[in-house]
Amino acid sequence: MADNTAPDKSADDSQDLEYSPSARGRGVGRIIVAIYGIFALSASARAGYQILTKFSEAPLAYILSAVAAVVYIVATVAMARRGVPGWYVTLSAVLVELVGVLVVGTISVVAPQDFAQDTVWSVYGRGYGFVPLVLPFIGLAWLYTNRPRRVGRPSRR
Repeated sequence: MADNTAPDKSADDSQDLEYSPSARGRGVGRIIVAIYGIFALSASARAGYQILTKFSEAPLAYILSAVAAVVYIVATVAMARRGVPGWYVTLSAVLVELVGVLVVGTISVVAPQDFAQDTVWSVYGRGYGFVPLVLPFIGLAWLYTNRPRRVGRPSRR
């Protein structure tokens, strides 16, 4: 005989909830992960080349390019992972990216003499078609729509 009784809705049903994000590895999510991956490769190659061949010319700029590369790598790997921890790591990386591009972009406009060479984030990513300025906003919007949500778990009867 099947049990047709409704689950008990007691005052302590908060224990039957967990945080779980929607699937981020489909559709637009894949495109965003791919774009971040391209930036991770591009920034890594740029920083690696600059540090290995002409570090003494502009150490600050080349270190900032390496930092940008690490941020893009972390964001890419975290975006590709499922689960709540990956979502929070991605959020952190995208926020660091946003702050980085805004701070470095502003300093490079206000005090261009401090940057002997461009970084990935110089003049808000001008060397990359301003994509570094737009990308964190797209990433944040995507993360917002795919944020962790409370979902009920099946009862344990």
